[in-house]
Amino acid sequence: MRGVITFFDRLVQRFLPDAFLFAIILTFVVFLMGVIFTGHSPVEMVGYWGTGFWELLAFAMQMSLIVVTGYILASTPIVKSFLSKLSKIANTPEQAILAVTFVASIACLINYGFGLVAGALYAIHVAKRVPTVDYRVLMASAYSGFLLWHGGLSGSIPLLIATPGHFLEDKIGIIPVTDTLFSGFNIFIVLVLLFTLPFLNRFLMKSKEPLKNTDASLWQAAALEKEEPEISETTLAMDLTPAERLESSKIVSYLVGILGLCYIIYFFVENGFDLNINIVNFIFLFLGIIFHQTPRRFLDSVTSAVKNAGGIIIQFPFYAGIMGMMVTSGLSEQMSLWFVHISNETTLPLFTFISAGIVNFFVPSGGGQWAVQGPIMVPAAIEIGADTAKTAMAVAWGDAWTNMIQPFWALPLLAIAGLKVRDIMGFCVLILIYSFFPIAVGLLFF
Repeated sequence: MRGVITFFDRLVQRFLPDAFLFAIILTFVVFLMGVIFTGHSPVEMVGYWGTGFWELLAFAMQMSLIVVTGYILASTPIVKSFLSKLSKIANTPEQAILAVTFVASIACLINYGFGLVAGALYAIHVAKRVPTVDYRVLMASAYSGFLLWHGGLSGSIPLLIATPGHFLEDKIGIIPVTDTLFSGFNIFIVLVLLFTLPFLNRFLMKSKEPLKNTDASLWQAAALEKEEPEISETTLAMDLTPAERLESSKIVSYLVGILGLCYIIYFFVENGFDLNINIVNFIFLFLGIIFHQTPRRFLDSVTSAVKNAGGIIIQFPFYAGIMGMMVTSGLSEQMSLWFVHISNETTLPLFTFISAGIVNFFVPSGGGQWAVQGPIMVPAAIEIGADTAKTAMAVAWGDAWTNMIQPFWALPLLAIAGLKVRDIMGFCVLILIYSFFPIAVGLLFF
């Protein structure tokens, strides 16, 4: 196993390009596949690419906000203080890996944007406390928690199909989260991964020499920023202009924060436990406003958060273009239908999961992938008598599964960690291989 891990690490280090170049390469791969396997001309494929390029702007905004609001909340003094105190449970490299994996997994189950950022920040706090830990494996451990996100409270597919007006409502109706997120098979998968991934990552750490540069120079400066000193009332009165006083006023933040909390309570009273992407963003945004206490601190956090979302913002249109070629050319339909043709009512969720993992390379967005595969897998499930809720969750788990080797969603974590995608992906390959088995068991036997 030591040789296998070293092989994958060296392979990724040598041949995996930057995440943006990875998207460019995928663009040409899908272009050529469309020409070869669907019979469309190069001119038609260019048209599909350009037409699809801006099709995900609304969804891209939602995804950007979920990363930004997650960062805002994770960088509040109260949450950072909590992470710092939580790091004290790790005193050895082994304990550091176990703690980071578990905390990142729990955070991603709550919200994947929050989990990515909180996991990275917590890993940095732990690395300060245990500087001898392998920094790359530590960050790979933080990223491995992202494997659980689509089985948690921010999973875009189960939340989408639980939202009135979704595009497949006429076929499957509204599927509540009790049939998806809180089903027996999903709880089994989540619990197995939650309690076994920490020990897998601990094994990965023992399989390689620690990274030499584990000092603070490797970490992003923003992650080590000092807390701003409190501004006294006297200073506010003497040194600040009226505009600056307003920007430093806690009253403004508390008033707008309380307004947001009132709406959150109203929303759940009116709709029940109806989590969707928009309300999750809303909750994290207004908690961030309250916990940052002043508009100035909040806006400074927003500035840092937007930097972390930069890679996502610029790459989303390219993946939308890839989606345009995949969907309009019929390439994604061919891939999905091949798996449908070899499935029955029992095996359809498993083969849906595998096909979703493959499609995720080209459409690394849970909601976007559901838009591609949902119209194919749902009618197939209805026709052969398979469980539609489980089939939908199979797409969700397939999307989360190959994110371990698709660099798209690692960008926020890597930006905070000060690492390149090739620094952690060699370890993530082993996480991908292992995680297939509990997910497959859950989809087949529960």
